[in-house]
Amino acid sequence: MRLSKYVLSSLLFIALTFFLIACSDSASEDESKNENDSADNSEDTTKDDEQITIVYARGVDTSPATKAVIKAFEEKHPNINVEEREMPADTGQSHDQYVTAFSSQSSEIDVFNADVIWPAEFAQANYALELDRFIKKDGIDMNAYFPGTVAAGKFNGKQWAMPQYTDAGVFYYRSDIVDEPPKTWDELITMAKEFQGEEGTKFGYLMQSAQYEGLITNAIEYIASYGGQIVDEDNNVVADSPETVKALEKMKEVVGSEFVPENILNFKEIETENAWIQGKSVFARNWPYMMASSNDEERSEIVDNVEMAMLPAGDEGSAAALGGWMTMINRYSEHPEAAWEFVKFISGPEGQKISAIEGGRAPTLIDLYDDTEVQDVSLLFANSEFREVLQTAVPRPVSPIYPEISDIMQIEISKVLTGDQSAQDAATNMQTKMEAAMKE
Repeated sequence: MRLSKYVLSSLLFIALTFFLIACSDSASEDESKNENDSADNSEDTTKDDEQITIVYARGVDTSPATKAVIKAFEEKHPNINVEEREMPADTGQSHDQYVTAFSSQSSEIDVFNADVIWPAEFAQANYALELDRFIKKDGIDMNAYFPGTVAAGKFNGKQWAMPQYTDAGVFYYRSDIVDEPPKTWDELITMAKEFQGEEGTKFGYLMQSAQYEGLITNAIEYIASYGGQIVDEDNNVVADSPETVKALEKMKEVVGSEFVPENILNFKEIETENAWIQGKSVFARNWPYMMASSNDEERSEIVDNVEMAMLPAGDEGSAAALGGWMTMINRYSEHPEAAWEFVKFISGPEGQKISAIEGGRAPTLIDLYDDTEVQDVSLLFANSEFREVLQTAVPRPVSPIYPEISDIMQIEISKVLTGDQSAQDAATNMQTKMEAAMKE
């Protein structure tokens, strides 16, 4: 009996000892956990205050706009420093350098400017960071931008690029010869014939129809104005359509007329501009920059006699080919959050306003054209017709293989303009060749 009591007492003592040790260990673990939590919070605070440097790559900028935007951004975000990296002025060279860097998963560039024809290619190649989560998180209203500029950065239902500044094809007319511009392509044909030769003009109309990228922008304007497309929103080739055929037939009618120069198939932007400012044509299609040269008293013979309008309409209205630049984030950036803050700023109202005022760049945000400071920069920005042009601007085919698409279009459309094949044959050939290229 005594032994049993002794054993029981010993067992109770041992149990009590283990209980106290366990409590002590638990307390130590809790203290340790609290210390670790404190360390984690301290680490987060340090990250918030940490100086971050992101690299922004863009083409040559001879204006003070880029530096002004970076300065304004850094003042708002004192912990984010932006290092500017200048890329070649030749966009093809810039494109190739980006591809080389991103294909090796280099993180040395965080944010980069992209031609409007690049986003789909870079998205498909996994070079770019998808932006929808950032856009949703910060409540960015994509309807505040001109529709075409948003569409150019969208691929497979996702937004890969933010619109930064834009450009679009516009129609010029001699206000000392005609009071109102033609509203349709058929009216253009009639009026170009009627007024050719007035006020010393030699031609009725000028455009870009040489076999190069400019031919694509002109063709897209005809095709879209008749309701046609080359590649749809789901990346399907839809070139072989009655709308495309009708558009190409109308384009051939204009190019083959007697009111355009005999060597119109060699005309690019520079040939168009030179003939225009020499007073040789009643009408012309070119980019917005030609308004400035038209009123350059040292170069132009038609100062104060030029107005701008929307391009003539087809069956579905007027359409202008979209140009311009967008901003994207390198998928391999080590600072995606900081990169987005810069992209959001440079493509937002404040950044775009600085770019407009300091660099003369056309905003992609619709409301900025109501800003008097922006209107004061250029007659174009204050021109309601120019806003309508941008509202109807359509992107070139949004495709990850755009260079191949462009090459096919240039060859097939050029054959139509030279009379070597019909518009229907061109549409059929484009459909077949593009579908094959998509499968490669």
